[in-house]
Amino acid sequence: MTVWLYENEEVRKEQIEDYVGFVYLIENLIANKKYIGKKLFRKTRTKKVNGRRKKTVAASDWQEYYGSNKDLLEDVKSLGPENFKRTILHMCKSKGECNYLELKEQILREVLETDEYYNTWIFVRVHKAHLKK
Repeated sequence: MTVWLYENEEVRKEQIEDYVGFVYLIENLIANKKYIGKKLFRKTRTKKVNGRRKKTVAASDWQEYYGSNKDLLEDVKSLGPENFKRTILHMCKSKGECNYLELKEQILREVLETDEYYNTWIFVRVHKAHLKK
């Protein structure tokens, strides 16, 4: 498994405690294709306890994560994870910030306008109040 890099250093669990998630770039080192996405460090689940709904928080699979794009995942499987570089572009303090910065990176890099990226669609809902400075 390849590691996540942030500011050219390997990300450690203790670095993520103050953050909700991150915006990332995954690079296929063989085909020179890229993917921009976001990932949350924790996931919220609802389960029934004594007949009542209760929210629980659990760690996500961020350390093993390679994106949600089908073509990217097929390439990771066929080429091996060692042929991919995973870089965190932004550490985010809210889900809204993650959504906004993912969209911003996708637009600035023109991911839908070139075959250089695996990204094939963009979907986001962000309100100004979601962005915490």
